[in-house]
Amino acid sequence: MSRDYIEKILRARVYDVAIESPLEKASRLSTRTGNRILLKREDEQQIFSFKLRGAYNKIYHLTPDERAAGVVAASAGNHAQGVALAGKRLGVSTTIVMPVTTPAIKVETVRRLGGKAVLQGDSYDEAYAHALKLATAKGLTFIHPFDDPDVIAGQGTIGMELLRQHADPIDAVFVPVGGGGLIAGVAAYIKHIRPETKVIGVEPEDSPTLERAMAKGRRVTLPRVGLFADGVAVRQIGKETFRVARKLVDEVILVNTDEICAAIKDVFDETRSVSEPAGALAIAGIKKYVAREKISGQTLIAILSGANVNFDRLRHIAERAEVGEQREALFAVQIPEKPGSFLGFCRALGKRSITEFNYRFSDQQSAQVFCGVELRNGNTERAELVELLTGKGFEVVDLTDNETAKLHIRYMVGGHAPEALNEKLFRFEFPERPGALLDFLKGLTRGWNISLFHYRNHGSAYGRVLVGVQLKGKATKEFRRYMESSGYAYSEETDNPAYQLFAKGG
Repeated sequence: MSRDYIEKILRARVYDVAIESPLEKASRLSTRTGNRILLKREDEQQIFSFKLRGAYNKIYHLTPDERAAGVVAASAGNHAQGVALAGKRLGVSTTIVMPVTTPAIKVETVRRLGGKAVLQGDSYDEAYAHALKLATAKGLTFIHPFDDPDVIAGQGTIGMELLRQHADPIDAVFVPVGGGGLIAGVAAYIKHIRPETKVIGVEPEDSPTLERAMAKGRRVTLPRVGLFADGVAVRQIGKETFRVARKLVDEVILVNTDEICAAIKDVFDETRSVSEPAGALAIAGIKKYVAREKISGQTLIAILSGANVNFDRLRHIAERAEVGEQREALFAVQIPEKPGSFLGFCRALGKRSITEFNYRFSDQQSAQVFCGVELRNGNTERAELVELLTGKGFEVVDLTDNETAKLHIRYMVGGHAPEALNEKLFRFEFPERPGALLDFLKGLTRGWNISLFHYRNHGSAYGRVLVGVQLKGKATKEFRRYMESSGYAYSEETDNPAYQLFAKGG
Protein backbone atom coordinates (compact mmCIF):
# COMPACT_ATOMS: atom_id res chain seq x y z
CA MET A 1 0.00 0.00 0.00
CA SER A 2 2.75 2.45 0.90
CA ARG A 3 4.22 1.84 -2.59
CA ASP A 4 1.16 3.60 -4.07
CA TYR A 5 2.19 6.85 -2.42
CA ILE A 6 5.96 6.76 -2.92
CA GLU A 7 5.88 8.19 -6.43
CA LYS A 8 3.27 10.79 -5.46
CA ILE A 9 5.44 11.94 -2.54
CA LEU A 10 8.61 12.02 -4.63
CA ARG A 11 6.82 14.11 -7.25
CA ALA A 12 5.00 16.33 -4.74
CA ARG A 13 5.36 20.05 -5.43
CA VAL A 14 5.82 21.69 -2.04
CA TYR A 15 9.11 23.59 -2.04
CA ASP A 16 7.74 26.58 -3.91
CA VAL A 17 6.26 27.58 -0.54
CA ALA A 18 7.69 25.20 2.06
CA ILE A 19 11.19 24.88 3.49
CA GLU A 20 12.91 21.63 4.37
CA SER A 21 12.29 22.15 8.06
CA PRO A 22 15.17 21.54 10.48
CA LEU A 23 15.58 18.33 12.47
CA GLU A 24 17.00 19.41 15.82
CA LYS A 25 18.09 17.52 18.91
CA ALA A 26 16.07 18.22 22.05
CA SER A 27 19.00 18.25 24.45
CA ARG A 28 17.07 18.71 27.70
CA LEU A 29 14.47 16.07 26.91
CA SER A 30 17.14 13.68 25.69
CA THR A 31 19.02 14.00 28.97
CA ARG A 32 15.87 13.68 31.09
CA THR A 33 14.55 10.61 29.30
CA GLY A 34 17.82 8.84 28.54
CA ASN A 35 16.95 8.69 24.83
CA ARG A 36 17.95 10.68 21.74
CA ILE A 37 14.93 12.87 21.00
CA LEU A 38 14.78 14.90 17.79
CA LEU A 39 12.28 17.59 16.80
CA LYS A 40 11.05 18.06 13.23
CA ARG A 41 10.37 21.80 13.23
CA GLU A 42 7.31 22.27 11.02
CA ASP A 43 6.47 25.24 13.24
CA GLU A 44 9.16 27.11 11.29
CA GLN A 45 7.20 27.10 8.01
CA GLN A 46 6.07 30.55 6.85
CA ILE A 47 2.52 29.94 8.09
CA PHE A 48 3.89 28.23 11.23
CA SER A 49 2.36 24.88 10.23
CA PHE A 50 2.92 21.88 7.94
CA LYS A 51 -0.46 22.43 6.27
CA LEU A 52 0.91 24.51 3.40
CA ARG A 53 2.58 21.38 1.97
CA GLY A 54 -0.61 19.45 1.24
CA ALA A 55 -2.64 22.49 0.24
CA TYR A 56 -0.06 23.70 -2.26
CA ASN A 57 0.51 20.24 -3.74
CA LYS A 58 -3.23 19.75 -4.26
CA ILE A 59 -3.82 23.13 -5.91
CA TYR A 60 -0.66 22.81 -8.05
CA HIS A 61 -1.97 19.56 -9.54
CA LEU A 62 -5.39 20.96 -10.52
CA THR A 63 -6.22 21.16 -14.22
CA PRO A 64 -6.04 24.59 -15.92
CA ASP A 65 -9.85 24.73 -15.97
CA GLU A 66 -10.08 23.92 -12.25
CA ARG A 67 -7.52 26.60 -11.42
CA ALA A 68 -9.38 29.15 -13.50
CA ALA A 69 -12.65 28.40 -11.71
CA GLY A 70 -11.10 28.83 -8.27
CA VAL A 71 -11.12 26.75 -5.11
CA VAL A 72 -12.99 26.66 -1.81
CA ALA A 73 -12.01 25.22 1.59
CA ALA A 74 -13.40 25.02 5.10
CA SER A 75 -11.09 25.68 8.00
CA ALA A 76 -10.69 27.68 11.19
CA GLY A 77 -6.92 27.70 11.17
CA ASN A 78 -3.84 26.25 9.52
CA HIS A 79 -5.43 24.67 6.44
CA ALA A 80 -7.09 28.00 5.66
CA GLN A 81 -3.72 29.76 5.65
CA GLY A 82 -2.16 27.02 3.51
CA VAL A 83 -4.89 27.25 0.87
CA ALA A 84 -4.79 31.05 0.80
CA LEU A 85 -1.00 31.08 0.43
CA ALA A 86 -1.08 28.44 -2.32
CA GLY A 87 -3.74 30.38 -4.21
CA LYS A 88 -1.71 33.58 -3.97
CA ARG A 89 1.43 31.91 -5.32
CA LEU A 90 -0.38 30.08 -8.15
CA GLY A 91 -2.78 32.86 -9.11
CA VAL A 92 -5.85 30.88 -8.07
CA SER A 93 -8.89 32.51 -6.48
CA THR A 94 -9.48 31.07 -2.98
CA THR A 95 -12.59 31.17 -0.81
CA ILE A 96 -12.22 30.00 2.77
CA VAL A 97 -15.35 29.31 4.82
CA MET A 98 -14.63 29.83 8.52
CA PRO A 99 -16.90 29.54 11.57
CA VAL A 100 -18.05 32.88 12.95
CA THR A 101 -16.25 31.92 16.18
CA THR A 102 -12.84 31.97 14.45
CA PRO A 103 -10.42 34.38 16.17
CA ALA A 104 -10.06 37.65 14.25
CA ILE A 105 -6.30 37.19 13.83
CA LYS A 106 -6.84 34.03 11.76
CA VAL A 107 -9.48 35.67 9.58
CA GLU A 108 -7.18 38.63 9.00
CA THR A 109 -4.28 36.30 8.09
CA VAL A 110 -6.36 34.57 5.41
CA ARG A 111 -7.33 37.93 3.93
CA ARG A 112 -3.74 39.17 4.07
CA LEU A 113 -2.70 36.11 2.07
CA GLY A 114 -5.25 36.97 -0.61
CA GLY A 115 -8.05 34.59 0.36
CA LYS A 116 -11.72 35.54 0.56
CA ALA A 117 -12.88 34.74 4.11
CA VAL A 118 -16.55 33.80 4.46
CA LEU A 119 -17.83 33.51 8.02
CA GLN A 120 -20.57 30.91 8.31
CA GLY A 121 -21.87 28.74 11.14
CA ASP A 122 -20.79 28.24 14.73
CA SER A 123 -18.71 25.10 14.13
CA TYR A 124 -16.36 23.55 11.60
CA ASP A 125 -19.07 21.10 10.50
CA GLU A 126 -21.39 23.98 9.58
CA ALA A 127 -18.57 25.78 7.75
CA TYR A 128 -17.70 22.54 5.93
CA ALA A 129 -21.31 22.05 4.78
CA HIS A 130 -21.48 25.63 3.49
CA ALA A 131 -18.18 25.22 1.62
CA LEU A 132 -19.56 22.14 -0.18
CA LYS A 133 -22.66 24.14 -1.17
CA LEU A 134 -20.47 26.92 -2.58
CA ALA A 135 -18.40 24.38 -4.50
CA THR A 136 -21.53 23.02 -6.19
CA ALA A 137 -23.22 26.36 -6.78
CA LYS A 138 -20.18 28.18 -8.18
CA GLY A 139 -18.25 25.32 -9.77
CA LEU A 140 -15.34 25.64 -7.34
CA THR A 141 -12.96 22.80 -6.49
CA PHE A 142 -13.16 21.80 -2.83
CA ILE A 143 -9.74 21.44 -1.20
CA HIS A 144 -10.12 18.90 1.58
CA PRO A 145 -7.91 19.49 4.63
CA PHE A 146 -6.76 15.85 4.86
CA ASP A 147 -8.79 13.24 2.96
CA ASP A 148 -7.21 13.63 -0.47
CA PRO A 149 -4.27 11.73 -2.05
CA ASP A 150 -2.49 14.90 -3.21
CA VAL A 151 -2.85 16.48 0.24
CA ILE A 152 -1.58 13.27 1.87
CA ALA A 153 1.38 13.16 -0.52
CA GLY A 154 2.26 16.77 0.26
CA GLN A 155 2.35 16.01 3.97
CA GLY A 156 4.32 12.84 3.22
CA THR A 157 7.30 14.92 2.13
CA ILE A 158 7.98 15.39 5.85
CA GLY A 159 8.70 11.65 6.11
CA MET A 160 10.96 11.87 3.07
CA GLU A 161 12.92 14.71 4.68
CA LEU A 162 13.22 12.86 7.97
CA LEU A 163 14.92 9.85 6.43
CA ARG A 164 17.24 12.06 4.40
CA GLN A 165 18.16 14.18 7.40
CA HIS A 166 18.77 11.21 9.72
CA ALA A 167 20.51 8.37 7.91
CA ASP A 168 21.06 6.35 11.10
CA PRO A 169 18.39 4.03 12.52
CA ILE A 170 15.22 5.62 13.91
CA ASP A 171 13.29 3.63 16.50
CA ALA A 172 10.02 5.57 16.31
CA VAL A 173 8.43 8.66 14.79
CA PHE A 174 5.58 10.31 16.71
CA VAL A 175 2.92 12.13 14.71
CA PRO A 176 -0.03 14.28 15.85
CA VAL A 177 -3.35 13.04 14.46
CA GLY A 178 -6.49 14.95 13.55
CA GLY A 179 -8.04 13.93 10.24
CA GLY A 180 -5.04 11.72 9.48
CA GLY A 181 -3.46 13.42 6.47
CA LEU A 182 -0.09 13.94 8.15
CA ILE A 183 0.27 10.47 9.66
CA ALA A 184 -0.94 8.73 6.48
CA GLY A 185 1.63 10.54 4.34
CA VAL A 186 4.51 10.14 6.80
CA ALA A 187 3.72 6.45 7.46
CA ALA A 188 3.41 5.68 3.73
CA TYR A 189 6.95 6.89 3.05
CA ILE A 190 8.72 5.72 6.21
CA LYS A 191 7.22 2.22 6.25
CA HIS A 192 8.19 1.68 2.60
CA ILE A 193 11.82 2.71 3.13
CA ARG A 194 12.35 1.63 6.75
CA PRO A 195 9.62 -0.80 7.80
CA GLU A 196 11.39 -1.44 11.12
CA THR A 197 10.77 2.15 12.25
CA LYS A 198 7.61 2.50 14.31
CA VAL A 199 5.11 5.20 13.35
CA ILE A 200 3.07 6.17 16.39
CA GLY A 201 0.09 8.51 16.33
CA VAL A 202 -0.71 10.82 19.24
CA GLU A 203 -4.19 12.17 19.97
CA PRO A 204 -5.88 14.02 22.85
CA GLU A 205 -7.91 11.78 25.16
CA ASP A 206 -11.03 13.77 24.28
CA SER A 207 -10.51 13.45 20.48
CA PRO A 208 -9.47 9.80 19.92
CA THR A 209 -10.45 9.74 16.24
CA LEU A 210 -7.85 7.27 14.93
CA GLU A 211 -7.45 5.32 18.18
CA ARG A 212 -11.18 4.55 18.31
CA ALA A 213 -11.27 3.64 14.60
CA MET A 214 -8.30 1.27 14.88
CA ALA A 215 -9.84 -0.40 17.92
CA LYS A 216 -13.11 -1.06 16.07
CA GLY A 217 -11.55 -1.76 12.67
CA ARG A 218 -13.71 0.88 11.00
CA ARG A 219 -14.21 4.62 11.00
CA VAL A 220 -16.39 5.97 13.78
CA THR A 221 -17.94 9.38 14.31
CA LEU A 222 -17.26 10.76 17.76
CA PRO A 223 -20.32 12.38 19.40
CA ARG A 224 -18.11 15.31 20.46
CA VAL A 225 -14.46 16.29 20.56
CA GLY A 226 -12.40 18.43 22.92
CA LEU A 227 -11.50 21.90 21.70
CA PHE A 228 -8.27 22.57 23.60
CA ALA A 229 -6.14 21.03 20.84
CA ASP A 230 -8.29 22.63 18.16
CA GLY A 231 -5.88 21.73 15.35
CA VAL A 232 -6.85 18.05 15.74
CA ALA A 233 -10.47 18.49 16.86
CA VAL A 234 -11.95 16.21 14.17
CA ARG A 235 -14.93 13.93 14.82
CA GLN A 236 -14.09 11.33 12.16
CA ILE A 237 -10.84 10.15 10.58
CA GLY A 238 -10.74 10.50 6.78
CA LYS A 239 -11.74 7.56 4.61
CA GLU A 240 -8.50 7.50 2.59
CA THR A 241 -6.31 8.44 5.55
CA PHE A 242 -7.76 5.57 7.60
CA ARG A 243 -7.25 3.14 4.71
CA VAL A 244 -3.56 3.97 4.83
CA ALA A 245 -3.11 4.41 8.57
CA ARG A 246 -4.81 1.20 9.70
CA LYS A 247 -2.23 -0.83 7.75
CA LEU A 248 0.88 1.19 8.57
CA VAL A 249 0.51 2.90 11.95
CA ASP A 250 1.89 0.81 14.83
CA GLU A 251 -0.21 2.33 17.62
CA VAL A 252 -1.95 5.46 18.88
CA ILE A 253 -1.13 7.05 22.24
CA LEU A 254 -3.69 9.26 24.02
CA VAL A 255 -2.61 12.20 26.18
CA ASN A 256 -4.56 14.55 28.44
CA THR A 257 -4.68 18.34 28.59
CA ASP A 258 -2.14 18.59 31.41
CA GLU A 259 0.32 16.42 29.49
CA ILE A 260 -0.12 18.57 26.39
CA CYS A 261 0.53 21.74 28.40
CA ALA A 262 3.66 20.19 29.88
CA ALA A 263 4.81 19.32 26.35
CA ILE A 264 4.28 22.92 25.22
CA LYS A 265 6.55 23.98 28.09
CA ASP A 266 9.11 21.36 27.00
CA VAL A 267 9.12 22.80 23.48
CA PHE A 268 9.61 26.30 24.87
CA ASP A 269 12.48 25.14 27.08
CA GLU A 270 14.16 23.52 24.08
CA THR A 271 13.51 26.07 21.35
CA ARG A 272 12.15 29.28 22.95
CA SER A 273 9.16 28.95 20.63
CA VAL A 274 5.55 28.38 21.73
CA SER A 275 3.83 25.41 20.14
CA GLU A 276 0.09 25.22 19.66
CA PRO A 277 -1.56 22.38 21.64
CA ALA A 278 -1.91 20.14 18.57
CA GLY A 279 1.69 20.91 17.62
CA ALA A 280 3.03 19.59 20.94
CA LEU A 281 1.12 16.29 20.88
CA ALA A 282 4.09 14.29 19.61
CA ILE A 283 6.30 15.40 22.51
CA ALA A 284 3.59 14.44 25.01
CA GLY A 285 3.33 11.07 23.27
CA ILE A 286 7.07 10.44 23.43
CA LYS A 287 7.18 11.13 27.17
CA LYS A 288 4.27 8.78 27.82
CA TYR A 289 5.78 6.09 25.59
CA VAL A 290 9.19 6.27 27.29
CA ALA A 291 7.61 6.06 30.75
CA ARG A 292 5.42 3.12 29.75
CA GLU A 293 8.10 1.10 27.94
CA LYS A 294 10.94 2.07 30.31
CA ILE A 295 13.29 2.41 27.34
CA SER A 296 16.63 4.16 27.01
CA GLY A 297 19.18 4.74 24.29
CA GLN A 298 16.61 4.90 21.49
CA THR A 299 16.21 7.52 18.75
CA LEU A 300 12.73 9.04 18.83
CA ILE A 301 11.47 11.81 16.55
CA ALA A 302 8.58 14.16 17.27
CA ILE A 303 6.91 16.18 14.53
CA LEU A 304 6.16 19.67 15.87
CA SER A 305 3.28 20.36 13.54
CA GLY A 306 2.42 24.00 14.28
CA ALA A 307 2.75 27.11 16.41
CA ASN A 308 -0.47 29.01 15.75
CA VAL A 309 -1.53 29.42 19.36
CA ASN A 310 -3.78 32.23 20.54
CA PHE A 311 -2.00 34.49 23.01
CA ASP A 312 -4.89 34.39 25.47
CA ARG A 313 -4.37 30.63 25.87
CA LEU A 314 -0.91 30.99 27.36
CA ARG A 315 -2.16 31.63 30.89
CA HIS A 316 -4.15 28.38 30.89
CA ILE A 317 -1.21 26.46 29.42
CA ALA A 318 1.20 27.77 32.05
CA GLU A 319 -1.30 26.99 34.81
CA ARG A 320 -1.63 23.35 33.79
CA ALA A 321 1.94 22.56 32.72
CA GLU A 322 3.27 21.81 36.21
CA VAL A 323 0.51 19.29 36.91
CA GLY A 324 1.15 17.69 33.52
CA GLU A 325 4.84 17.38 34.37
CA GLN A 326 3.92 15.77 37.73
CA ARG A 327 5.60 18.66 39.51
CA GLU A 328 2.49 19.89 41.30
CA ALA A 329 -0.29 18.21 43.27
CA LEU A 330 -3.61 19.79 44.21
CA PHE A 331 -5.36 18.93 47.46
CA ALA A 332 -8.42 19.83 49.49
CA VAL A 333 -7.40 19.69 53.14
CA GLN A 334 -9.56 20.09 56.24
CA ILE A 335 -7.79 21.77 59.16
CA PRO A 336 -9.03 22.90 62.60
CA GLU A 337 -10.43 26.45 62.68
CA LYS A 338 -8.07 27.92 65.27
CA PRO A 339 -4.96 30.13 65.36
CA GLY A 340 -1.81 28.31 64.30
CA SER A 341 -3.52 25.75 62.06
CA PHE A 342 -2.05 27.20 58.87
CA LEU A 343 1.42 27.08 60.35
CA GLY A 344 0.95 23.50 61.53
CA PHE A 345 -0.15 22.43 58.07
CA CYS A 346 2.82 24.12 56.40
CA ARG A 347 5.21 22.50 58.87
CA ALA A 348 3.70 19.11 58.04
CA LEU A 349 4.66 19.67 54.40
CA GLY A 350 8.30 20.04 55.39
CA LYS A 351 10.54 21.74 52.85
CA ARG A 352 8.13 21.33 49.96
CA SER A 353 7.15 24.60 48.30
CA ILE A 354 3.48 25.59 48.36
CA THR A 355 2.40 26.78 44.93
CA GLU A 356 -1.15 27.81 45.83
CA PHE A 357 -3.13 28.32 49.00
CA ASN A 358 -6.83 29.29 49.00
CA TYR A 359 -8.87 29.50 52.19
CA ARG A 360 -12.03 31.22 53.42
CA PHE A 361 -13.48 31.11 56.92
CA SER A 362 -16.60 28.95 57.02
CA ASP A 363 -17.48 28.05 60.61
CA GLN A 364 -15.94 27.88 64.06
CA GLN A 365 -14.99 24.18 63.93
CA SER A 366 -13.00 23.43 60.75
CA ALA A 367 -11.62 25.02 57.61
CA GLN A 368 -11.35 23.72 54.04
CA VAL A 369 -8.17 24.67 52.25
CA PHE A 370 -7.44 24.35 48.51
CA CYS A 371 -3.70 24.10 48.03
CA GLY A 372 -1.06 23.26 45.47
CA VAL A 373 2.20 21.60 46.53
CA GLU A 374 5.42 21.23 44.57
CA LEU A 375 6.48 17.66 43.78
CA ARG A 376 10.03 16.53 43.16
CA ASN A 377 9.36 12.84 42.61
CA GLY A 378 6.16 12.87 40.58
CA ASN A 379 3.11 10.85 41.47
CA THR A 380 5.06 8.60 43.82
CA GLU A 381 5.66 11.58 46.09
CA ARG A 382 2.06 12.68 45.63
CA ALA A 383 0.78 9.42 47.12
CA GLU A 384 3.32 9.62 49.93
CA LEU A 385 2.22 13.16 50.70
CA VAL A 386 -1.44 12.15 51.06
CA GLU A 387 -0.39 9.37 53.43
CA LEU A 388 1.84 11.76 55.42
CA LEU A 389 -0.87 14.40 55.89
CA THR A 390 -3.51 11.80 56.74
CA GLY A 391 -1.16 10.35 59.34
CA LYS A 392 -0.88 13.77 60.98
CA GLY A 393 -4.62 14.01 61.39
CA PHE A 394 -5.58 16.05 58.33
CA GLU A 395 -8.47 15.01 56.11
CA VAL A 396 -7.17 15.10 52.52
CA VAL A 397 -8.85 14.80 49.11
CA ASP A 398 -6.53 14.57 46.10
CA LEU A 399 -7.86 16.90 43.35
CA THR A 400 -4.91 16.67 40.97
CA ASP A 401 -6.87 14.70 38.37
CA ASN A 402 -10.17 16.49 38.97
CA GLU A 403 -10.88 18.54 35.85
CA THR A 404 -13.71 20.55 37.41
CA ALA A 405 -11.52 21.47 40.36
CA LYS A 406 -8.70 22.61 38.07
CA LEU A 407 -10.89 24.55 35.66
CA HIS A 408 -13.37 26.14 38.04
CA ILE A 409 -13.42 25.34 41.74
CA ARG A 410 -9.88 26.59 42.45
CA TYR A 411 -11.04 30.08 41.42
CA MET A 412 -14.29 29.92 43.39
CA VAL A 413 -12.95 29.19 46.86
CA GLY A 414 -14.32 31.97 49.07
CA GLY A 415 -17.32 34.23 49.12
CA HIS A 416 -18.88 36.21 51.95
CA ALA A 417 -18.32 34.90 55.49
CA PRO A 418 -20.91 36.40 57.87
CA GLU A 419 -19.28 34.70 60.87
CA ALA A 420 -15.85 36.22 60.18
CA LEU A 421 -16.48 39.14 62.51
CA ASN A 422 -14.26 42.24 62.59
CA GLU A 423 -12.32 41.13 59.54
CA LYS A 424 -9.61 43.37 58.09
CA LEU A 425 -8.08 42.67 54.69
CA PHE A 426 -4.39 43.14 53.85
CA ARG A 427 -2.27 42.60 50.74
CA PHE A 428 1.40 41.62 51.21
CA GLU A 429 4.51 41.21 49.10
CA PHE A 430 7.67 39.39 50.13
CA PRO A 431 10.78 38.11 48.30
CA GLU A 432 9.99 34.73 46.73
CA ARG A 433 12.37 32.02 47.91
CA PRO A 434 12.05 28.48 49.33
CA GLY A 435 10.36 28.66 52.71
CA ALA A 436 9.25 32.28 52.30
CA LEU A 437 5.57 31.48 52.82
CA LEU A 438 6.34 29.45 55.94
CA ASP A 439 8.41 32.33 57.36
CA PHE A 440 5.54 34.70 56.62
CA LEU A 441 3.05 32.52 58.46
CA LYS A 442 5.34 32.13 61.48
CA GLY A 443 5.13 35.87 62.00
CA LEU A 444 1.34 35.73 62.21
CA THR A 445 1.18 33.26 65.11
CA ARG A 446 0.42 35.80 67.83
CA GLY A 447 -3.19 34.90 68.49
CA TRP A 448 -4.58 36.64 65.43
CA ASN A 449 -7.11 34.48 63.60
CA ILE A 450 -6.71 34.29 59.83
CA SER A 451 -10.11 34.18 58.15
CA LEU A 452 -9.11 34.50 54.48
CA PHE A 453 -5.94 33.51 52.68
CA HIS A 454 -4.94 33.44 49.03
CA TYR A 455 -1.45 32.78 47.66
CA ARG A 456 -0.28 31.65 44.23
CA ASN A 457 3.36 31.17 43.21
CA HIS A 458 3.80 32.31 39.60
CA GLY A 459 7.58 32.10 39.61
CA SER A 460 8.06 35.84 39.98
CA ALA A 461 10.57 37.58 42.21
CA TYR A 462 7.93 38.46 44.80
CA GLY A 463 5.30 36.34 46.51
CA ARG A 464 1.88 37.99 46.75
CA VAL A 465 -0.60 37.14 49.48
CA LEU A 466 -4.09 38.37 50.33
CA VAL A 467 -4.94 37.85 54.01
CA GLY A 468 -8.08 38.44 56.05
CA VAL A 469 -7.47 38.75 59.83
CA GLN A 470 -10.09 39.08 62.57
CA LEU A 471 -9.04 42.18 64.53
CA LYS A 472 -10.82 44.38 67.03
CA GLY A 473 -9.76 47.44 69.02
CA LYS A 474 -6.27 47.06 70.50
CA ALA A 475 -5.49 44.01 68.34
CA THR A 476 -5.83 46.14 65.18
CA LYS A 477 -3.13 48.56 66.38
CA GLU A 478 -0.86 45.67 67.45
CA PHE A 479 -1.20 44.00 64.07
CA ARG A 480 -0.37 47.17 62.15
CA ARG A 481 2.62 47.79 64.45
CA TYR A 482 3.87 44.29 63.76
CA MET A 483 3.53 44.70 60.00
CA GLU A 484 5.45 47.99 60.09
CA SER A 485 8.29 46.31 61.96
CA SER A 486 8.30 43.12 59.83
CA GLY A 487 9.62 44.83 56.72
CA TYR A 488 6.97 43.32 54.43
CA ALA A 489 5.46 45.61 51.82
CA TYR A 490 1.75 45.72 52.58
CA SER A 491 -1.42 47.72 52.12
CA GLU A 492 -4.83 47.50 53.75
CA GLU A 493 -7.65 46.52 51.36
CA THR A 494 -10.63 46.41 53.73
CA ASP A 495 -12.38 49.19 51.81
CA ASN A 496 -11.58 47.73 48.39
CA PRO A 497 -14.92 47.51 46.47
CA ALA A 498 -14.06 44.07 45.04
CA TYR A 499 -13.68 42.71 48.57
CA GLN A 500 -16.82 44.47 49.76
CA LEU A 501 -18.87 43.02 46.90
CA PHE A 502 -17.58 39.43 46.78
CA ALA A 503 -15.71 38.37 49.92
CA LYS A 504 -16.44 40.62 52.87
CA GLY A 505 -16.57 39.08 56.33
CA GLY A 506 -19.06 39.92 59.06
